[in-house]
Amino acid sequence: MSHTLYLMASSSSTPGSGGGNVRTAKPRTPSGAIGGFFGAIIMSVIAGVLVTVAVTPVVAISGYAASSAISVFENLPGHLDPGQLAEPSSILAKDAEGNTVNLADFFVQNREMVGWDGISQYVKDAAVSTEDPRFYTHNGVDVMGLGRAVLGQLKGGDAGGASTITMQYVRNVLVQRAEAIIDPEEREAAYEDAMEQTTSRKLQEIRYAVSIEKKFSKDEILLGYLNIALFGRNIYGIESAAQSYYSKSAKDLTLAEAASLIAIVQFPSNLNLSDPDNVPANQVRRDYVLKRMLDANRITEAQYDEAVATDVTPKLSSRQSGCAVAETNYGLGHFCDYVQRYIELDPAFGNTPEERHFNFLRGGYQIMTTIDLSMQAATVATLRDEIPQLMDGIDIGAAASTVQPGTGRVLMMAQNRPFSADPEVLESNPGFTSINYNTDYEYGGSSGFQVGSTMKVFTLAEWLRAGNSLFDSVNGNGRTVQLSSFNASCLGGVYGGGPWTFKNDAGEAPGNTTVMQGTAQSLNGVFVSMQQKLDLCDTVKLAESLGVHRAFEMPEDSGTSNAGTRDLTIVPSLAFAGTDEIAPLSMAAANAAFAANGVFCTPVPIDSITDASGNEVAFTKSKCGEAISPDVAAGVLYALEGVVRNGTMSHASSNYGVPHFGKSGTTDSAVDRWNVGGSTAAATAVWTGNVNGKVSLNSTYLGRPERAIFNAAMNAADARYGGEAFPDPPSTATTRVMVGVPDVTGRSYAEAEQMLTAAGFGVVNGGEVDSHIAAGLVASTNPSGEASRGADITVYVSNGNMKTIPSGLIGAQGGPARSALVNAGFPNVDIVCSTAVNPTPPNLTSLPVESVTPGEGSAANPANQVTLAVKCTP
Repeated sequence: MSHTLYLMASSSSTPGSGGGNVRTAKPRTPSGAIGGFFGAIIMSVIAGVLVTVAVTPVVAISGYAASSAISVFENLPGHLDPGQLAEPSSILAKDAEGNTVNLADFFVQNREMVGWDGISQYVKDAAVSTEDPRFYTHNGVDVMGLGRAVLGQLKGGDAGGASTITMQYVRNVLVQRAEAIIDPEEREAAYEDAMEQTTSRKLQEIRYAVSIEKKFSKDEILLGYLNIALFGRNIYGIESAAQSYYSKSAKDLTLAEAASLIAIVQFPSNLNLSDPDNVPANQVRRDYVLKRMLDANRITEAQYDEAVATDVTPKLSSRQSGCAVAETNYGLGHFCDYVQRYIELDPAFGNTPEERHFNFLRGGYQIMTTIDLSMQAATVATLRDEIPQLMDGIDIGAAASTVQPGTGRVLMMAQNRPFSADPEVLESNPGFTSINYNTDYEYGGSSGFQVGSTMKVFTLAEWLRAGNSLFDSVNGNGRTVQLSSFNASCLGGVYGGGPWTFKNDAGEAPGNTTVMQGTAQSLNGVFVSMQQKLDLCDTVKLAESLGVHRAFEMPEDSGTSNAGTRDLTIVPSLAFAGTDEIAPLSMAAANAAFAANGVFCTPVPIDSITDASGNEVAFTKSKCGEAISPDVAAGVLYALEGVVRNGTMSHASSNYGVPHFGKSGTTDSAVDRWNVGGSTAAATAVWTGNVNGKVSLNSTYLGRPERAIFNAAMNAADARYGGEAFPDPPSTATTRVMVGVPDVTGRSYAEAEQMLTAAGFGVVNGGEVDSHIAAGLVASTNPSGEASRGADITVYVSNGNMKTIPSGLIGAQGGPARSALVNAGFPNVDIVCSTAVNPTPPNLTSLPVESVTPGEGSAANPANQVTLAVKCTP
């Protein structure tokens, strides 16, 4: 059987003609002499047509009028391409057993195509007996019916419709072709043309009917008619009618049910079963259908009596269009909306948003998504248990996304508020939302959220990319630094001028700390020190190569370098947090790249799309490419696995022994909190915080719900996909390199800073200390001699208050030694016996000096006392 007819579209006809129609054409009834005159013309034209199609008319007509009609008929288009009927598009998923699950349908016409064997014989017999009793004997035009209609017009009466099932089918095809036009004005004009009650329109309809009869079998034509017919509201085709009105398939309809459905096509708006007030009229028409079936010997008298005695009792089943079902059944309304937007933003589905939306609602697409229903169920249950829809005093929100490393497949997407796009639902349910908190603005309406310390992973990656080690030591203290200490090549060399003060979250001041330890404890000071040795522009470039971007464009009037773009804002705080609002899905996808040997894949919610015929449909798939080297990725994983083992993500160990990596994040005043990380099989980002406003989460009773949500998502992922051990990092990432510290004693601070910086060290001004070095020159450094590569060296500057104890004092007599000290600037000199004797000698100044405190050659404050110990004997 040809699929051309089987995949045809929705129905329409004028009242009384037997075919259903969404809209009713305005009646045009000729009357009086004029009507009779035009009726005669119609008759002659149709007679000529009948000659052309090789049948015998009721009234024989010959001459010029008939031959002219034949000429007109032959010049009409003879081929009608049924085209593709509007069918619902469905968003699908696979369950844990691999079974296909329907998440949601989208349609303007609720139609489910069905084959010949999927329709009860009662339906076929009812349609033919009522709509076209001679269907299987004529060639598309019923001579007797057409002649009767013509004679009725000539007499000014109504002798019944003349349209055969084939002609009704043709009219429905023309209407469906009109409905498939995107432009509203063009669509309306085409519809009016299809419904026009004129001789030329009737001739064209007949011509098409003859063409259809030559190309398709009778059963194929009847099947096309039953799939295209309107059964009231937006229900098209016998299968959707059976499901909607009797909650069963068309193949399972009883005789009485089949007759009641065929009854609808005469007047779909008045006889459909969705309105209880229509049932009595439907039953009257149903009984008429049954009588026609009996008269045609399609049913027995006993069958007729039983069916007529059966009341029309619908069992209604509503098929919803949109994401409400996905939300109700799976907590996936927001993901469903994301999939729809993903398609409607894809140029593969049309040149304009209107065209793509139009095609989505009519294309019959079967959209298999990437979502993992078991992961989804586990995460939604925990998330919505931890975070309520609404809370007093805070516009609370939470979202979680999981992405598969190496593919970009979105495995899970959850949020605390149920999704609805229906304004009435939103008004009556304040805990619902039309916004998807997980995605960028165009994919769900969210403008993103600040990500806190989860931004540190990108500074860490750039640190390793630049050849540094995780065991290099840097200053981990909160402090004040100069903005000019940050390189920013894309902004002209350095970031700017002036001081910038920052602190660690808990006020820690650990001094020099390894990057590994600073990452585990999320010390802001460590990452500022790291960034001072890097280039802000390079860090941004690396983050953006991992797909990190603003969820919404930076306002044009922001005055920043990224105004009007999605680019990240280049600021020093980017080292440990930044200021940009980013979507959880973006953070999940970026972290997935670490687990995929540095390969970043754009997130994708769709595995495949097929059309109504089962053909694959092209769509925008994930784009994958190496963003960072495998060595850098391995180094990042090594550090972030350490965060899980003994750092701020110690709660995130797997219940299944799967290695995890992770990073926590908190924004200023705990307005937002994050957990990001994952395994080699799944990467998850969890956000909790303020949808709007800046209320501290510390002021709520929630505790740390992001931890439970992250654990729920990752343990579900571990159960489904497992995970491998992370690759070993390169030795360059884990070797602690010790470097000699230049001796800068006696140099100016500027010289010392230059020398130390050139050696790869950071420089911290330790302030002034007492020293014998001339005031203003470097007195000492800490550490000195040797230090870890990249460590901060504290430089102490002399205040000039120290003098050197002269040499040559030991062995000299006490008196001369004291004079030497006084001359050297030490006026406070005390002479004592080195060993107690009794009695004490009367003249110590003449005795030899055995020791000096402070020692010879050492630096001492002139204001302090110097002690000379002399040798005393009894």
